[in-house]
Amino acid sequence: MPSDPLRIVLADDHPLFRSGVRAVLETAGHRVVAEAGTGEEAVRAVEDLLRDGDRPDVVLMDLRMPGTDGVEATRRLSTSPTPVPVLVLTTYDTDALILRAIEAGATGYLLKDTPAPQLLEAVASASTGRTTLAPVASAAIASSLRAPRPEALTARELEVLRLVAMGSSNAQIGRQLAIAESTVKSHLLRVFEKLGVTDRTRAVTLALERGLL
Repeated sequence: MPSDPLRIVLADDHPLFRSGVRAVLETAGHRVVAEAGTGEEAVRAVEDLLRDGDRPDVVLMDLRMPGTDGVEATRRLSTSPTPVPVLVLTTYDTDALILRAIEAGATGYLLKDTPAPQLLEAVASASTGRTTLAPVASAAIASSLRAPRPEALTARELEVLRLVAMGSSNAQIGRQLAIAESTVKSHLLRVFEKLGVTDRTRAVTLALERGLL
């Protein structure tokens, strides 16, 4: 048993996988104080624990889950008044998803094939705020740092995007800003290009994640 057992919230939508990870953690002397099958459940579980004065040390978070995904849950947990370290444990290793998770505030990023000893070491590191990254995550971050920085949105593009976030159609935006609907479409296409997305919903979501709106 470790001298200081850690209190862990385990979020994954596969019960069998949660059982396996729980066995690894508890064999090492740690405690799984809550389990969740969605990002929303993970956030609620942490909020309930905090409300009881029982702050968990780490949240182990999958990324792809029904409803609120792990990225959004990570963002909410890391920006709450009482943030809790989030260690991502997932099968997904695309650069875009890795960067989204890190930008959302994840303390570390591991893949589900990580050996048990390394997982336990990463959990301990995350509980103290230290970062542990799978090689694929380190490579994604290094590649991002080498890449040219994306062009910033102009004031008008942000204005259009804010109205999109409020549910306005292109025609409504055009009337409100006194510009042609075709001009609205041009602004949105430019926003999509700069953010690297292909639709309005993803543009708004990404802008919110980056604090642009």
